[in-house]
Amino acid sequence: MTKKWARAALTHPAFCGVSRTHLGDLIEELADPWLARCESELRERRGAERQREAGAGPKHDLVFTDRLLVTLVHLRTWLPHAALAELYGTARSTISRAIGEIRPLLAERGFAVPDRPGIRLRTLADVFAYAEAEGIRLRIDGAETQVRRPKANRPGRRAFVSGKKKQNTIKTTTISDSQGRLLWSGADRPGRMHDQTAMRSEGIAEQFRFRPKVTAEVDEGYRGLANEFPDQISAPPKKPKDDAPLGEQYAWRETRRRQSSERICVEHANAELRQWRPLQRYTGRREDYAETHQAIASLVSDRSARRPTSRKPSTELVLARQTAC
Repeated sequence: MTKKWARAALTHPAFCGVSRTHLGDLIEELADPWLARCESELRERRGAERQREAGAGPKHDLVFTDRLLVTLVHLRTWLPHAALAELYGTARSTISRAIGEIRPLLAERGFAVPDRPGIRLRTLADVFAYAEAEGIRLRIDGAETQVRRPKANRPGRRAFVSGKKKQNTIKTTTISDSQGRLLWSGADRPGRMHDQTAMRSEGIAEQFRFRPKVTAEVDEGYRGLANEFPDQISAPPKKPKDDAPLGEQYAWRETRRRQSSERICVEHANAELRQWRPLQRYTGRREDYAETHQAIASLVSDRSARRPTSRKPSTELVLARQTAC
């Protein structure tokens, strides 16, 4: 099995999770940062500037295109490093080193902005600046991914036990727009932590205070935020008592149905993330989960940002984005 055959097969979207056009854009975007990082590591190892011409010395067993490709296939299918090494006819350590080099570059890309090529949202402040400039009503929701159970007697072992899932999980928060396009995903916290606590520790309350024009739809897990910012955050109404009048119960059901229909788009954004195997059940090291999640979320945002929008984009976004940075 040759590398040429493996490259031709793995570029199919069923393996790498992205189209060939998207793959070409990623190669063009990440080639220079990867080369710069390699040169920086070599300089630190040498302790001095390069003394030979560029291109001299041992060659990489896998070129950059193959390194990016095996990383995408691993993130999409969770295929073991040994299996990818067998496909390329190389050592397992080469695949592991390639994934360790490319995955941080994918995680650092940030999230694509719909109808704004070249602009990326990397922090929660960027998301709120974008929402204020475009007049977007945000949708916020939490998601949990099952992880390995820590060894017995290890400190903090119970911190990952989710009260909802009854499993060891890591909790993340997803923010999307009204069309289910992913704008931000982060706030990785142990599964035992409450959804609202995870977002408060990320600084979402300060963002709502700083930008009072930004509004959001949330579920019952963020009711405390909705009570603190009643003019900005909408949460499902509380269920009436069993002895409440029938008309009040019907009104509660209708209000809840309408609020759910407004918020369902963020559930669709979470479903897109779940199409990638590591976010269905993560079996790797928990220390690497945040980086893996960010890398996958950046790729999902690229695809969702390409969807046609039904509104006209604002002309103030660039100025607001520069202010946020």
